[in-house]
Amino acid sequence: MFTVFDTALSGLSALQTAVSVVGNNLANLNTTGYKATTVQFHDLMDQQLGVGASNTDVGLGVGAPDTVRHFTQGAIQQTTGAFDAAIQGDGFFVVRNNGNQQLYTRAGNFTLDETGHLVTATGEFVQGWNAQGGSVNPSGAASDIVVPVNGVNAASPTQNMSLAVNLNSAATVGQANATYSAPVQVIDGQGATHTLTVTFTKTGANAWDFAVTIPAADLTSGGQTKVASGSLAFDGNGNMTTATVGKSPVQIKISGLLDGAPDQTINWNLVNGTTNLVTQFAQASGVSATSQDGTAAGQITKVSLQDGGLIVAQYSSGNQQTVGQLALASIQNPESLVSVGNNNLATTPASATPAIGASGTGGRGEIKAGTLESSTVDIATEFTNLITFQRSYSANSRVITTGDQMLQDLMNVVR
Repeated sequence: MFTVFDTALSGLSALQTAVSVVGNNLANLNTTGYKATTVQFHDLMDQQLGVGASNTDVGLGVGAPDTVRHFTQGAIQQTTGAFDAAIQGDGFFVVRNNGNQQLYTRAGNFTLDETGHLVTATGEFVQGWNAQGGSVNPSGAASDIVVPVNGVNAASPTQNMSLAVNLNSAATVGQANATYSAPVQVIDGQGATHTLTVTFTKTGANAWDFAVTIPAADLTSGGQTKVASGSLAFDGNGNMTTATVGKSPVQIKISGLLDGAPDQTINWNLVNGTTNLVTQFAQASGVSATSQDGTAAGQITKVSLQDGGLIVAQYSSGNQQTVGQLALASIQNPESLVSVGNNNLATTPASATPAIGASGTGGRGEIKAGTLESSTVDIATEFTNLITFQRSYSANSRVITTGDQMLQDLMNVVR
């Protein structure tokens, strides 16, 4: 008789666990990256009554149920967070807690803390690779991602410049229209801007001289303001002659800058591929475009995550540079992971060794920027399970009631 109670009690205990699992799933209906858990029941070793052909097996109830987390893909939802990320496919973000324990998560709602560390919503440090010189090495060991929130992008001095300019073929030598000047801004090694002036002077039919000058105030002791000079020749169709094109690029040598920047040589390109950038037609002299490849130093104005897990900083100078990359871990048997709270999972002795690498490699999924992965809990499924478990619980409680009534009847017989 007591076996009846034990069997029913095992059912009540197992079903109480099952209802708790359903409750936990429903509680995490809106938890980012949460994976729904199911309950698996198994019977206990039974006892055998009788011998031979009349054997009768009587079960001893149900054992403590196992819970299994199913790593199905959750819906990807667009967000406005600069560091929000979701994984499309397999893999986990890698994080480190304050106890220096490496954990894994599918929740990509990341932010920057006051020190520039990329952290989870609950403060764990996101792991990846910090860039060196604008590039990352995902084959190296992953570490805390630190964004240089107050970083300065070094200046890049001008090495090449060009002008798309037309010189008036109808200009008269010695007249005002025979001289034309155009300014071009260039950058020195410290990021300072200097305005070069290119002056064209017509010297004859299809012939022009040019001189490039820099303001005397930019040079030590006034300096020599002319930094380049030469001549240009054109054919009857207004195009530079082969001899002139052969002089491209013109070298502009700047030395003795007052701000202490190093001397530099700038290549003035007269052609772009096969296209002449300086022409001579019967139109008013004028510049249609100028370009140069230098950049001034700049402060970080914005940092954001891009697809693939790259973290890119934008600078006030207009430059942008990669400053880091998120790491992903591939675990062959993710069902062996255990939840440790805060949307994090930890490995167990049964877990395969995590393989850490970049997004989209080694079977790892793709990181999608500006998105988050929704919970995989299905409310209809959970409500159905809840009804089923409740009915099973009621049925097991009736077994106890029936067993109690039988025991009462037996006691009455004894009396």
